[in-house]
Amino acid sequence: MAVKEVPDRSIRICADRGGTFCDVHASYPDPENPSERKELVVKLLSQDTANYKDAPTEGIRRVLEIVTGEKIPRGSVLSTDKIDYIRLSTTVATNALLERKGHKHALLITKGFKDLLLIGNQSRPRIFDLNIRRPAPLYSKVVEVDERVTLVGYTSDPKAEDHEVKFDADGNITRGYRGKGWDGVGDAEGPGEVVRGLSGEAVRIMKQPDSKEVEKDLRELYDEGYRSLAIVLVHSYTYPKHENIIGSLARSIGFTHVSESASLLPMIKMVPRGVSSTADAYLTPILRDYLDGFFQGFDEKLKDGRLRSPRIEFMGSDGGLVDLNNFSGLKSILSGPAGGVVGYALTSWDEKLKQPIIGLDVGGTSTDVSRFDGRYEIVYETTTAGVTIQSPQLDINTVAAGGGSCLTFRNGLFLAGPESAGAQPGPACYRKDGPLAVTDANLMLGRLIPDYFPKIFGKSEKEPLDIEASRVLFEKVAEEINASNEKKLSLDEIVYGFIKVANETMCRPIRALTEARGHATGKHVLASFGGAGGQHACEIAHLLGIKTILIHRMSLHPYEMLSADLERRAYELQEPSSTFYTPQNRSGLLSRLDKMTADVRTELQKQGFEDKRIHIERMLNMRFEGTDTALMVLPHEKDGDGNEDFEAAFNRVYKAEFGFLLDTKSIIVDDVKVRGIGKTFDSLGDSVYTELKSLRSSNHVSRISASQADSQHSVYFDKVGRVDDTPVYLLDKLNVGDEVVGPAVVIDDTQTIVLVPESTAVLTSRHLYITLEPGFDTERHFIPVGINDFTILPVPVPCTQFYHPASSLARLLRTSSMPKVTATSTATGTIFRVQTRSKRIIGYTTEVDEHGQRRSVKLIHNGSGVLLRRINQQTNEVIWQKYPARKNSPKKIDAAGDKGAPQVGPSIPTENAAEEGQTSQDKLKGVNLEGDAGVSQ
Repeated sequence: MAVKEVPDRSIRICADRGGTFCDVHASYPDPENPSERKELVVKLLSQDTANYKDAPTEGIRRVLEIVTGEKIPRGSVLSTDKIDYIRLSTTVATNALLERKGHKHALLITKGFKDLLLIGNQSRPRIFDLNIRRPAPLYSKVVEVDERVTLVGYTSDPKAEDHEVKFDADGNITRGYRGKGWDGVGDAEGPGEVVRGLSGEAVRIMKQPDSKEVEKDLRELYDEGYRSLAIVLVHSYTYPKHENIIGSLARSIGFTHVSESASLLPMIKMVPRGVSSTADAYLTPILRDYLDGFFQGFDEKLKDGRLRSPRIEFMGSDGGLVDLNNFSGLKSILSGPAGGVVGYALTSWDEKLKQPIIGLDVGGTSTDVSRFDGRYEIVYETTTAGVTIQSPQLDINTVAAGGGSCLTFRNGLFLAGPESAGAQPGPACYRKDGPLAVTDANLMLGRLIPDYFPKIFGKSEKEPLDIEASRVLFEKVAEEINASNEKKLSLDEIVYGFIKVANETMCRPIRALTEARGHATGKHVLASFGGAGGQHACEIAHLLGIKTILIHRMSLHPYEMLSADLERRAYELQEPSSTFYTPQNRSGLLSRLDKMTADVRTELQKQGFEDKRIHIERMLNMRFEGTDTALMVLPHEKDGDGNEDFEAAFNRVYKAEFGFLLDTKSIIVDDVKVRGIGKTFDSLGDSVYTELKSLRSSNHVSRISASQADSQHSVYFDKVGRVDDTPVYLLDKLNVGDEVVGPAVVIDDTQTIVLVPESTAVLTSRHLYITLEPGFDTERHFIPVGINDFTILPVPVPCTQFYHPASSLARLLRTSSMPKVTATSTATGTIFRVQTRSKRIIGYTTEVDEHGQRRSVKLIHNGSGVLLRRINQQTNEVIWQKYPARKNSPKKIDAAGDKGAPQVGPSIPTENAAEEGQTSQDKLKGVNLEGDAGVSQ
């Protein structure tokens, strides 16, 4: 290997360590033309303890070997002289939370609240589950601290604003509390000093913590081996002094990590604040241990040069880059998938076209889906592995279905996941005696080709995928399936059955992000990435009614973080408020926002961002008085004074979420937040849509023939069967403007892309632009649910579609105020009905048709009539029937046979229907669904 001349500080590296594979992407100067840069991708297993300890370190070693031409022994300390920076996204914290392998820590909490986090908020998000198991708490021990502060007055006071304590500019009391318990003199009731909290509320210090007693408890914990603490005290969001005192004591004793809830999350609500603090104390030490091990693979310059070259940065859960000092377990929950979201948003969005995008990241362990509509959708409360965490994160839904998801046949059903083969041992074809997985199914169907797949398997790390190992296990499963079914299935039909199950599972979170929120799924573009995304993208688009698919030429996770020109950092400040949103208080809130805006802007300027490159988002966390659901509001409209109209934005968001407004209730601001985003770029140039339009207009799009393929391979397709001469194209050998017609397979170093029949793909400079032809059936269809009960073949899918009625009802119940729910048993099934404040009535049932087959039926009564949605089992077509409301017709759907509503069951009238046989393309024409966005269709 010839040694190459590489300038110092010139190699830019990004590593994405997923559950199964680790992708390392590098950019370096072209030796023949130093003004240009070349790119390199290295792919390896995330875990292979027999050959290396850490996948990102090993990947970087291989990159340095290739770029410099020097032989670098495995396990040696790597020199960082040639490295400009390393950017890393990791799933270490996520996996620790999922597997419950975090750090042992203790919880310090106000006396009397020992079991608060165990009790939680008593919510029932899964009210239809028959077997609910409460997740175990993250902390190992609880210590109560004898301290107490209270708020003067109470928010349920109907005149709380008139009765509250008044302070001057210096925080001195100018008027005492005037509500219940007032002594008539001007002082608030009760003993204890009254001070002004950070939120502006009056705080009464009932009892300060005894430092000696606290120190004694801390030393006992230290002697028991605890090194991580979470401190959660009542009302610390507005009065954090007691937490600060205890935290300082703990650090002086020697605790290596102390999570103070008020510093971590200064928000009202003790339960989510406390759970987030325990999660941080649980995960951050694990993350730090991993990073310490990572740094041991490099010279000291990497860790010491945090803000200089060589430096290391991390992808945060909110999509921004974070330095080592600010990276924590709580900020890294979605570090892995966040890079891909930012990547497809940068490369697939068109500001003029404004077509929303669904991101589909199919990895080895799971599938992550997200949505981009011109701005990143940030959520501030998420639940992962049963743990509800409050921290800004990109809105990403995850389902346990990926290339490594285990395939089983159980109780007459084909199942994919949630168990995963992971990287160790991996799927059966990885040559490590693993179980059957989705990767094995794709290999058997010809969608993965061993000759083109990286040869990184087996003990030597140099062997290809083993299709025979997959075949042996599938043949055993096929015997079991055919023994339980009258009609015998071929091996291909059985293997493809598992693929359809996996595809349906991957569609579930997409529908939750689109249909359940009122967005038409078919109006989106599907941006597919991840190692297995290209193998499933066309069929998932088919199921969702999507006609355009974008697949980036690079692995988006590391690509997004690679170039310095794509640097994006986020910095935010948040303060508690507890203020009524009134004309009198509005100016004070705006003043606080202005001050926080200046502080955020100053911090980003210190990080090197020009003022014109800083984008500011100002938000209020608002709720109606008497409710406990606050919504973080980012207004886009202005009021009459030219300021942000927070009230209008809150009403709009609240109505979209719940379907009604509490017009008689006052609005309370719980928190004030300012988020700044610094970017060193404006755009990546023309969008893929503009580029394709230009290519077509200049006649630079040319269809290539199958004779130009690199080879041919036998591939199985739905409704077509085996296509033995499916052309296989190498992406690197295609030119911009080349058009490939399906069926075909397109392969590069990091992904395999399957083009189904009646699809076309055009290569642009950055994407493979796939279009499902108009003749291709992109209508959603219903698939039977069990092999023992149904004989429509080739594939039975487990209860995926039947989950929708129950999950939709659950969502409706959670987001509606006092809904009326009834259930009626009929000869053909059970009808569930929900009536909400908006007078909308939803009916769900399953019915048995004249052929004895069960199907799902949905009824909607919206005041103007009744809509009935059913499936034609012969054609798999979605049929909508509309029954206009009759004069004096009842306003609800009762048992089958009521006037004004169709009967439920096989005897539903059709001859007198005003509109019969509407397909799903016409289903919304002239129909007012009155906010049916919250119900899955």
